[in-house]
Amino acid sequence: MMNNKYTTAQVAKIIGVHPNTVRLYERCQLISKAERMTNGYRVFTDLHIEQFKLARTALKVEVLQNGLRKKAVKIIKASASKNFSAAIQLTESYLSQIRTEQHNAEEAIEIVKQILSGAHYIKETENLSLTRKQTAEYLQVTMDTLRNWELNGLIAVKRKKNGYRVYTGDDIMRLKIIRSLRCANYSLAAILRMLGAISNNPDIDIRAVIDTPKQDDDIISVCDKLLTSLQEAEYNALEVMAQLKKMKKQFYKAP
Repeated sequence: MMNNKYTTAQVAKIIGVHPNTVRLYERCQLISKAERMTNGYRVFTDLHIEQFKLARTALKVEVLQNGLRKKAVKIIKASASKNFSAAIQLTESYLSQIRTEQHNAEEAIEIVKQILSGAHYIKETENLSLTRKQTAEYLQVTMDTLRNWELNGLIAVKRKKNGYRVYTGDDIMRLKIIRSLRCANYSLAAILRMLGAISNNPDIDIRAVIDTPKQDDDIISVCDKLLTSLQEAEYNALEVMAQLKKMKKQFYKAP
């Protein structure tokens, strides 16, 4: 096993970060605590280099939903404490959840396709005329959720002469689509983009549109391209798994 020694500046150069980032990772327990020379300077090893690479891989994609980000950090901290077996188990769980999220995201698109093309959905909702409260109960969402979707431009609801909103069958269909996609963690921006595309072309490739932000969008979040982000997260998780197995073989010392 190699036992090279590195200064903070050398680690920063190898990884391609600022020296302060190296210190930050150590302070946040994302890499093992470095030994100190008599003059107080840190001394890093090949283990630290590998831990740093693993952390960078695990955090490359900011998947936040359902605690995925926290799981990634737990994997990194287990590696930093040299508990490679625990880190591998955590990665298996992390990878399983990513694949569940992928399934949910793909399933939501299929539900949208069924809603748009299914005669039974149209028949179920065609004669509906509901208040906001009734709509919330019908869809099993909160009234605040409906307000939020309307405020963000996902739906425009007509009002009666007395000012009260009335949700029609078409509104309910649209809300079912929104609910399905939000449950799968698609962003409001991605859903709005897809709904706009559908209104212009009902035969549009829903999967492609919802996963492709516009070039002129100022800020693009992970959930604006959810399918791609989850695919990248899966790839990174597999890479993390390979890194951990290599590290366990190289650096693990049996008690």
